[in-house]
Amino acid sequence: MELRLAGIVVIVGSYGSGKSEVAIHLAIHHRLAGMPVRLADLDLVNPYFRSRELRDPLAQLGIEVVLPARQYLHSELPVLSPVVAGIIRQAEGLTLLDAGGDPVGGRVLAALGDAFAAAPPQVLQVVNPLRPATGTLAGCLRVRREIEAAAKLPVTGLIGNANLIDETTARQIEEGYRFMQALARESRLPLVCITAAEELLGEVAAARLACPLLAIRRQLVPPWKTARPPGRQEE
Repeated sequence: MELRLAGIVVIVGSYGSGKSEVAIHLAIHHRLAGMPVRLADLDLVNPYFRSRELRDPLAQLGIEVVLPARQYLHSELPVLSPVVAGIIRQAEGLTLLDAGGDPVGGRVLAALGDAFAAAPPQVLQVVNPLRPATGTLAGCLRVRREIEAAAKLPVTGLIGNANLIDETTARQIEEGYRFMQALARESRLPLVCITAAEELLGEVAAARLACPLLAIRRQLVPPWKTARPPGRQEE
């Protein structure tokens, strides 16, 4: 089943959902399929595990990474690059906006409301059902309401990202998929895709999934680990 997104796509999610990792891999997936891709890092909340950390490897793949001005790269202040509004208004191919988690990140999106007026974006909520805040349907719906209220944008789709980092099993991914199906029914939103680490792809019964499977090669790792370069899967 093919995963294809286009236009302006905003990636949101609660802290620990893995939304930045998902945004990075959506960018890589579509770029390797030949699509022009831009990734704007709007996460001004979490100082760790932000998509901007991969700006050089992503640029080598031909992905344009839009960041705040250099003097604000490590700032926690709500500083937005003036380029961001421009790429929203003149989007081509796929433009991904990696927004900060929870309501604080949503308020950054609200500040871009005028830019969204001409073409409302897709807003995809990344959910990790193995995290306490989103381990129940009620918790996921609460997070969604908080993000929507802060961002002044409706969530339009879901991405399942069930993982416990290095402790994740194929069974947990499949159980996470069933959880996301139930959430999609409860939310009346489409399940756009679920994720799985590359090393678990052979164990996940992808043929039984009713949505695309996005392969993850973890890039945002702690300082004591080294990530494999992003790109095509190794043979």
